[in-house]
Amino acid sequence: MLNRTIQPTITQPVDFNLYLKPYHHFALDNGVDVYAIEAGEQEVLMLDLVFDAGNWFEDKKVIAASANFLLKNGTSNKTAFEINEHFDFYGAYLNRSCYNETATITLHALSKNLAELTPVITEIVSDAVFPEEELNIYKQNQKQRLEVNLKKCDFVATRLIDEYLFGMHHPYGTYNSTVDYDNVDKESIIKFYNQYYKNGNCKIFIAGKLPDNYETVLNNAFGALPLNINTNVKKEIVSTPATEKKYHIINDENGVQAALRIARNFPNKHHLDFQKTLVLNNVFGGFFGSRLMSNIREDKGYTYGIHSYLQNHIQESAWMISTECGRDVANATIDEVYKEMKILQDALIDKEELELVKNYMIGTLLGDLDGPFQILARWKSYILNGFDESYFTKAINTIKTVTSEELQVLAKKYLNPNEFFELTVI
Repeated sequence: MLNRTIQPTITQPVDFNLYLKPYHHFALDNGVDVYAIEAGEQEVLMLDLVFDAGNWFEDKKVIAASANFLLKNGTSNKTAFEINEHFDFYGAYLNRSCYNETATITLHALSKNLAELTPVITEIVSDAVFPEEELNIYKQNQKQRLEVNLKKCDFVATRLIDEYLFGMHHPYGTYNSTVDYDNVDKESIIKFYNQYYKNGNCKIFIAGKLPDNYETVLNNAFGALPLNINTNVKKEIVSTPATEKKYHIINDENGVQAALRIARNFPNKHHLDFQKTLVLNNVFGGFFGSRLMSNIREDKGYTYGIHSYLQNHIQESAWMISTECGRDVANATIDEVYKEMKILQDALIDKEELELVKNYMIGTLLGDLDGPFQILARWKSYILNGFDESYFTKAINTIKTVTSEELQVLAKKYLNPNEFFELTVI
């Protein structure tokens, strides 16, 4: 019987021994790699097809995103309505997303229905036809959505700061206009689709309570497709940061809100400083108890929220501080951000604060690994970035062992205001 007079032992997250469940790997007949996490109690699964088909590979703006969005809007044998109705009938959801380097087709479904659903995904990958009517509707919707968003200072700030960091011709820094959507044509989409989907490079990720025959099902569906045969080499594109550091943009003369972005270029995840800098970032502005939140939100009341983060890009990254505040306190908010940088450079983080941040980071990791889909998402990130399980082990060890002295060195190295772009959009 439980003795309620004895207080249970409290274990801090940093004292946990975290374990990343390994994936099962196999290859289809055509050489496509499959990474599987078999776990969970519910009879559900997630299937993710990842193609090298992001905007990095496009020769014409908006083509990568347009091809990805319109993938399930019609094949030779099925209309967009029939495709959606098929997945709805089985209680499944098929989504697609386009990023800088990659584009995905993602299925969420009941495990028992995998064999009924994968043939339609195969049809989408091998026989999408991009009907002209669907393309016209897509272009019109995207232009209307863009026109609405361009009235929002936060949206404009996000577009512009990436341009300053990487250059407007870099995949990370480019952004779209309504003219770009006008210039999208079916021929360009089909050319991109044929090269980067139908005959493209693909990896498959699957997780959940998997049916016993899932390997056979996947091989039957995708193993005969001409994937990974003609390697599509990614173009070498060098970022060209802007020379000016400070920008003040008037987007709405009568606006009372200002969107602020303070950012600098930063190495990617392979750099030796990256993992330690994640700890420093959390102290600085990475969670609700950070110094930026305590100062600028709680003490000054300038904003409802302010956050800093390292961008999750593959080739290179950026350190970003992002917030919206009153127009009248925009300059004061920027000053306080720089003051917090200076404090981190001049004074060691005390033991109690650092332990709090470490426990927060380990606790967040525990939550991120709660379930097969979350485990697979972390593995997918590692695999696409060229890491193995040792990266996870190293990350945990860094959080547990990094010292205040090491973080102060990083603050002096990277938190220098004159190296940050500063953007205010009103």
